[in-house]
Amino acid sequence: MGIYEFKLPDIGEGVVEGEIVEWMVAVGDLVKEDDPILSVMTDKATVEIPSPCDGTVTKIVGDAGDIIPVGGVCIVFEIDGDGNASAAPEPTPAVEQSPVVEKTPAVVESVAPKPVAQAAPPAPAPATIPRVEGAKALASPAVRKRAREANVQLDLVSGSGPAGRITHADLDRHIAGGAASATTFAPIGASSKVARTGTEEIKVIGLRRKIADGMMSSYSTIPHFSYFEEVDVTHLEELRQHLNATRPEGAPKLTYLPFIMQALVKALGKRPECNALYDDEAGVVTRHQAIHLGIATQTDRGLYVPVVKHVEAMDIWQSAAEMSRVTQATRDGKAGVEDLTGSTFTITSLGRLGGLGATPIINKPEVGILGVHNAIERAVVRDGHIVVRRIMNLSSSWDHRVVDGHDGASLVQLLKTYLEHPATIFM
Repeated sequence: MGIYEFKLPDIGEGVVEGEIVEWMVAVGDLVKEDDPILSVMTDKATVEIPSPCDGTVTKIVGDAGDIIPVGGVCIVFEIDGDGNASAAPEPTPAVEQSPVVEKTPAVVESVAPKPVAQAAPPAPAPATIPRVEGAKALASPAVRKRAREANVQLDLVSGSGPAGRITHADLDRHIAGGAASATTFAPIGASSKVARTGTEEIKVIGLRRKIADGMMSSYSTIPHFSYFEEVDVTHLEELRQHLNATRPEGAPKLTYLPFIMQALVKALGKRPECNALYDDEAGVVTRHQAIHLGIATQTDRGLYVPVVKHVEAMDIWQSAAEMSRVTQATRDGKAGVEDLTGSTFTITSLGRLGGLGATPIINKPEVGILGVHNAIERAVVRDGHIVVRRIMNLSSSWDHRVVDGHDGASLVQLLKTYLEHPATIFM
């Protein structure tokens, strides 16, 4: 048997370190080559690191939220063969990293005489570690999300992972054992409700920390001003319905966003000061002829901004197809660095959440952002008569250091004109 020390590989140009998002293995796990072992976040993307070999995990270095350097040992395996380390790992550090139940014959023999008649899954469950009363239940964000959806209180679930960490398998066993939320009925006149006193501390790490840092940097250094407008998209809706009904075979179904993207191409062409990046340290504004639109996309891992590059060179169908590709790849966790960088202007769609207005925070170093709200039918006055029209609200924010109020408002008004007279988008 040999020892294989795996060092964090080079995961991107210019990347020198990464933040541990989640360990997918624990000490004692047997893994195969290419099995996912670790999720790491850099300044550019989140990367899933596969196992370099077949072996048993003997040590992991760092917890979620810790920073590890490229080239630093992050995990140690025991493998068949010589390995790449001369000395066997010391037992003490492994125990410190993960105080799990010792895997010795004595432990196995001590639990063997227990009656088999107790309700248990077909396969024996791994040993769990008792949780100290009042201690926080350890679990990954994905496990916590599943528990919330199943209405399961994690404090009641026993964990078999390192330091009693609750795994997906632990949650499955808990639910299968009948411990999932079940509706019980109290006698008439008695209340079935109980007071809640529990709390949950969630460490701000990974993407959530990147978002927090980015938003703080943007809001604390950029003097935002916001501008709101409502747009009559009745004719645009008619055109959208017609194009969807007659779209070419294989073409994507059109939402409002591809029309807004194409309208922005024309509007930003007339207001180039709004399609720019501001390097506030160098005091330089770089206006771009290319229009690379960031599309704010919510995922179960947090908010990402994939980018549709060179929208000025696309038609409506190409815009829709590329937007669908990058946003879906982002939701699936498959978007690369190229898909997540390089935007010159950002659209954030509040979609079905609706709302009358918002004050979106600029995606620094860009100088503007457009918020799109839900389109709904409203009663409005036209030529002295009350009529029903489909209205969409737009919210925008601008970097007042380099975009004057007149310029930001003018771009929104141009966009309003194109969307209310959609034929002009294509002229």
